[in-house]
Amino acid sequence: MIIFYDGNCPLCSTEMTKLKQADTANKIQLEDLNAPDFSDRYSYIDKNKAMNHLQAQTFSGEMIYGLDVTYHAWKTVGKHTWLKIFRLPIISFFADCGYLLFAKYRQTLSRLLMPNTQCTNGQCRVKSKGAK
Repeated sequence: MIIFYDGNCPLCSTEMTKLKQADTANKIQLEDLNAPDFSDRYSYIDKNKAMNHLQAQTFSGEMIYGLDVTYHAWKTVGKHTWLKIFRLPIISFFADCGYLLFAKYRQTLSRLLMPNTQCTNGQCRVKSKGAK
């Protein structure tokens, strides 16, 4: 599975780091949409759309989006049990609406929830006391 994510989003980068740590079988490949050569390597991915809605390509080549990516990624590493609730009928509708709202405001939410984190070139880290 290849996940296309915004490496300049602290919340997104944190989740991808945790996901990769859980990926002991190395079944998930992470691709930062901000990589300088991203469009050359993945010309079939519309970067602007991917920045607005998490995307992944499954082992079979199928494209999946939003919370389906999150669910399938964590399922791939065997840590999905609690996420099943978000894929249940009716709940999935509201969860998907919530995801779209999160995706739209992820940078603002990241700044509010993780004020001491900065991201540049797809790398997020805690700001040092002297950094602006």
